[in-house]
Amino acid sequence: MKVLIDVPIESEVLARLQEGGGNEFDALIPPAEMERTLPVERIRDAEVLFCTFPPTNLQDMPALRWIQIASTGYSQLFRHQLPKRGIRATNGRGCFDVPIAEWNIAMMINLARNLRQLIRNQDARVWDRGATFQREIRGLTVGIWGYGGIGRETARLARQLGLRVHVLTREGVRPTGLVYQVPGTGDPDGTLPHRVFRSVEEKAFLAGLDFLVVAMPLTSATEGLIGEEALRCLSPHAFILNPARGAIIREEPLVRALREGWIAGAALDTHYHYPMPPEHPLWGLPNVLFTPHISGSSLSPNFRSRLWDIFALNLGRYERGEPLLNELSASQLMGA
Repeated sequence: MKVLIDVPIESEVLARLQEGGGNEFDALIPPAEMERTLPVERIRDAEVLFCTFPPTNLQDMPALRWIQIASTGYSQLFRHQLPKRGIRATNGRGCFDVPIAEWNIAMMINLARNLRQLIRNQDARVWDRGATFQREIRGLTVGIWGYGGIGRETARLARQLGLRVHVLTREGVRPTGLVYQVPGTGDPDGTLPHRVFRSVEEKAFLAGLDFLVVAMPLTSATEGLIGEEALRCLSPHAFILNPARGAIIREEPLVRALREGWIAGAALDTHYHYPMPPEHPLWGLPNVLFTPHISGSSLSPNFRSRLWDIFALNLGRYERGEPLLNELSASQLMGA
């Protein structure tokens, strides 16, 4: 079986996989950072593809049966119509649960204590010991919209800090099943939320929050899902955190909500443009913490080892005919 690798190499893991001697591993150097066209003679016999972005000429891979992608998001697969070709796909879910959940907790504390203003005060040599800088998050309520690995690890950390955890999902909270997770993290049994809301209960879910964490993938169903109506359901003292995808929250209503005080503020790690233009109003709003999509990325210190752990586990499962970890359903692969 030929395995085509188009991600940075984890040498020790690759060496272990090669010891079996039954598979041919072909690593593309340098690995792709975006979509690209690959030589047909190099890819046509590959049964397995390990990549972030499939090649633009994926149709030239007639032997392909399984793609392991390096990202948690999978919108780059939509246009390839994989279910119609009988190609399975798994994602990198679990690699970023820890760093993004830690970003969520850090942002909640920083928003509650208005760290941005404290830093401005420091720069201006202003001595202000006001109560606004001394809030606690213990006892507050965090709502997690979507309850995948990032949401579950955020819930675990939030519970440790004494927050109440509310969750909104389409299908309720269940055990994680065949999903990769770092040992000791997350909520594998689905028992951590204090309260679980279904999709028809958005207004009740949003009204009771101090923090809203967006933790769902970007799909055709979630793009623009959070607009003016949802933002106005939040309390004026609530903060919104978006480490998921910028387009899940509609841009114009978000800017208005922050300017006009519908909500208290936001921490944004995913955006509407890459990079965000310097004239964009979100840069300068005093109630926004703005980070350049670094809550979890391929530069995270444990990303590569966790990604290759997923791939090695799944390759063994694939060869034995066992269910794969992080497998995407046909509807997910079609963008539903």
